[in-house]
Amino acid sequence: MDVLEAPLITAETVAEHGLSPDEYHRILKALGREPNLVELGIFSVMWSEHCSYKSSRVHLKKLPTEAPWVIQGPGENAGVIDIGDGHAAIFKMESHNHPSYIEPYQGAATGVGGILRDVFTMGARPVANMNALRFGRPDHPRMRHLIAGVVAGIGGYGNCVGVPTVGGEVNFDTAYDGNILVNAMTVGVARTDKIFYSAASGIGNPIVYVGSKTGRDGIHGATMASADFDENSDEKRPTVQVGDPFTEKLLIEACLELMATDAIVAIQDMGAAGLTSSSVEMASKGGAGIRLDMNKVPCREEGMTPYEMMLSESQERMLMVLKPGREAEAEKIFRKWELDFAVIGEVTDTGHMVLEFDGDVVCDIPLRPLADDAPCYDRPHMSLDEYKSWARVKPLGDMPESTDIAADLLKLIASPNLASRRWIWEQYDQSVGADTVQRPGGDAAVVRVHGTSKALAITTDCTPRYCYADPYEGGKQAIAEAYRNLCAVGAKPLAVTNCLNFGNPQRPEIMAQFVECLRGMGDACRALDFPIISGNVSLYNESKATGGGSAILPTPAIGAVGLLEDWQRNASVGFKGEGETLVLLGHSTGHVGQSLWLDVIHGRRDGPPPPTDLDVESRLGELLRKLIGRGLVSAAHDVADGGALVAIAEMALAGGLGVEVTLPNVANPAAILFGEDQGRALVTTADADAVIAEATAANLFAASIGKTGGDCVAGPGFNASLSDLRAAHEGFFPRLMGAELTPEF
Repeated sequence: MDVLEAPLITAETVAEHGLSPDEYHRILKALGREPNLVELGIFSVMWSEHCSYKSSRVHLKKLPTEAPWVIQGPGENAGVIDIGDGHAAIFKMESHNHPSYIEPYQGAATGVGGILRDVFTMGARPVANMNALRFGRPDHPRMRHLIAGVVAGIGGYGNCVGVPTVGGEVNFDTAYDGNILVNAMTVGVARTDKIFYSAASGIGNPIVYVGSKTGRDGIHGATMASADFDENSDEKRPTVQVGDPFTEKLLIEACLELMATDAIVAIQDMGAAGLTSSSVEMASKGGAGIRLDMNKVPCREEGMTPYEMMLSESQERMLMVLKPGREAEAEKIFRKWELDFAVIGEVTDTGHMVLEFDGDVVCDIPLRPLADDAPCYDRPHMSLDEYKSWARVKPLGDMPESTDIAADLLKLIASPNLASRRWIWEQYDQSVGADTVQRPGGDAAVVRVHGTSKALAITTDCTPRYCYADPYEGGKQAIAEAYRNLCAVGAKPLAVTNCLNFGNPQRPEIMAQFVECLRGMGDACRALDFPIISGNVSLYNESKATGGGSAILPTPAIGAVGLLEDWQRNASVGFKGEGETLVLLGHSTGHVGQSLWLDVIHGRRDGPPPPTDLDVESRLGELLRKLIGRGLVSAAHDVADGGALVAIAEMALAGGLGVEVTLPNVANPAAILFGEDQGRALVTTADADAVIAEATAANLFAASIGKTGGDCVAGPGFNASLSDLRAAHEGFFPRLMGAELTPEF
């Protein structure tokens, strides 16, 4: 049967589908004929940056992805690591940036829904959500609306589904004025003998659609996510999906119930590009073909065409391949959970995607060009030296000084990038499931593995201003800080997921950011034995509307997971008692280049970012885990944004207890107190000699720098009361959002 023809495909039609003339010629060569509109739409979404990674695949292959504990690396719905005793942790991070800028509530909500599906598709029960959010200037006329919508969307979806949101990060910068970032991460737990994959197999096996009905929401969502913004971005609102967390909860339970049987051959979330990507990925991974009867696709709107059905990104939908004869058993489960269930096709041996509608073949595409042979570009990029010349970061020059350390501390801790995020995380259910050990506000969240003594530690990290000034060092530092944060709660770091947010890859300077950040990340992961097992690439994060194609800062957001064998042996940041010694681990040189102190207090973003010594990071991490495991320290906190004094103030505020800081006699104490040297952490202890001895044995600098007690953070020439610090720290978000904080609990 011949493929049903469509009206002539014009150059304008090709451009509207985000395809270049060269790519269209590739389609003609792959098909040996003109495509019809359904086929063109399928190529357009499968060859979008969002689905094909055509500008990034060549570089992603250079990242380390293997370790003895890695069960599944990149290439599946999510990555999988062995955490012992027959359990696996399954996790991934993804972006929903463009949808969240256009429609913040639904964009953020469906971002959470999508990443949840990626994880439970693999057979895991989701146990924790995290996020990494980047907003523009707080005083930007649209930012308050965007913050409110995104936070409400994340909380609304996660809270309704019943998965705790246990942490994340929130940052502000002018570079995100016209293109905010919303990166969502989910962690789940499964049995190692019950992990599910997406490769279709078994000629003649039934292909089953489950979940919600298909609507017209989200059509061309993947293509929209692969283009930059302009002044007409609001017109793209119909491309944003609409989520239903209550249906998602039903879908989780129904899928896990069916997974307890042996009926499933393969399963795939309908995420970006919906039914198209799920069916193409399942068939291509299994080296098979696929035939779908579009008349059998459950639709919630009248008169939907195959084009609309295949490109819709309606939420809460899954595609499965079942063993023959198990359809009735599976249908009974999904009907019980009040979800749609339909057998819509079968696995074939043709190597083609064939779609039928009203008795006609409306699509017949060989699968290799759609997936394995999709375009792959090695985009031109600057060298690191050329990039630094382009970026024009000023040298640090004369070292600035401080005339009032306490005033600097109060201003820093009240600034948008250091202020308390309590207004945000109080809107999230952090404890549903009763396994949350450490809630938001510390170095990493800690969640028990239900029914065991183990716990997972989870963090998200990235310092975009470092990545802009030196992408290689910024990439290294993002991995190292995630590693350090996991160690600071006592966990052994195991693996990384990422969300690589960059601008237009067709600009050589942007591609240089991408290439060098990945090079730094790869070197750090290899040195720290910290493989990358899943992730997402989000390009074209630019906005013409903000003036001349301005790109975001390079933002390779890192999500990381570690393991505590005994959840009760974890460390938190707050001071625990009076009279304990505060010990600084790691050497301080007073590096203020690219520091928040230099930015917030002096209005400068000068100098290089602090270098990251990966050998020091490895030894520091091992030392922290040892000290915490032996019970030698009562609190621990890594030193990062804002430097040592900000970290000390955060520990004091978290514990409701002051500290008297001692300092060596240095020429510029502000540089030591606010410098952002890497490879450092603070601990409190009742046995400073033992802690320092352990650090010396690890070939790490350590020094006693204070005693806990009182109601101030004080030191030579400075004194800031906890009440003043708390008012400064807690005030930013309530003022910005016009909200009241609930009392501390």
